[in-house]
Amino acid sequence: MTHASELYLYKRSGSYIPRVAAVHDLCGYGKCSLGVAIPVLSAAGCDVCPVPTSLFSAHTRFPEFYMHDTTDMLSDYLDAWVKEGIELDAVYSGFLGAAEQVASIQRLYREHPKALRIVDPVMGDGGQMYPTYTPELCHAMSDLVDGADVLTPNLTEASILTGIDYSGQDVDDDFVGRNIDALLSMGAKSVVLKGIVRGDGLIRNYVAVPGGDVEEVSATLLPFMLHGTGDLYASGLLSAIMCGRDLRSAVEFAGGLVTDAMKVTREQPDYEVRGVSFESVLGDVTDLLR
Repeated sequence: MTHASELYLYKRSGSYIPRVAAVHDLCGYGKCSLGVAIPVLSAAGCDVCPVPTSLFSAHTRFPEFYMHDTTDMLSDYLDAWVKEGIELDAVYSGFLGAAEQVASIQRLYREHPKALRIVDPVMGDGGQMYPTYTPELCHAMSDLVDGADVLTPNLTEASILTGIDYSGQDVDDDFVGRNIDALLSMGAKSVVLKGIVRGDGLIRNYVAVPGGDVEEVSATLLPFMLHGTGDLYASGLLSAIMCGRDLRSAVEFAGGLVTDAMKVTREQPDYEVRGVSFESVLGDVTDLLR
């Protein structure tokens, strides 16, 4: 029986800098998506290759934002990568702009069969889909579950993917296990289910691999929510993996990174909408290389 604490997904070799395709949106204002993934993974000594799925003037928590869907350019974009002979060590996907973009991610999988597949199925939170998402896009997102080396949904996203009714953030271990079992049965190679809150001052994340026990990793629950924390969590998790940490250790690192960044964020003006301020914790990411 394999446990998350025994699962090492990437072995760092000497001074080699691994290359990660980050398939996310890009926001001009507000800290999330590629604005988080690029600096965090770079701090972990990764060469981050962005594949922008959408361009936003600001993230979707702002009442006014402009969105440009990049679907039409992705085929030519990736064709150019093929001509350049680009090789990838990981494909890390997040927010998508259209259902058709799933095919671009699957293309990357075909063209880089040895690359890790990290799927953060960014679709919603608090029981609600994000405003730019459609049922068709959510359905297409489920195609990325099969074969994902790491799948990192919150409870809302797990509900969308599995069809299990969303029951809030305060759910028991049986409910957690039922969601994780369903996601593993869909083909995920490991699942990190995020954001369980039971009123005891902790936020719990659960990690499991097929045939292993569901392992709980908890952190201090802070009394406010921020945009971009999911992106920071997944980017911190992948950073630890690419630095050779086991999956459970990576889950623990990501949770601590988000908590520390949120404490800094609270001291910033307009922190409720600007997004998570991760800049001062990048040193913790760099320390993964030591």
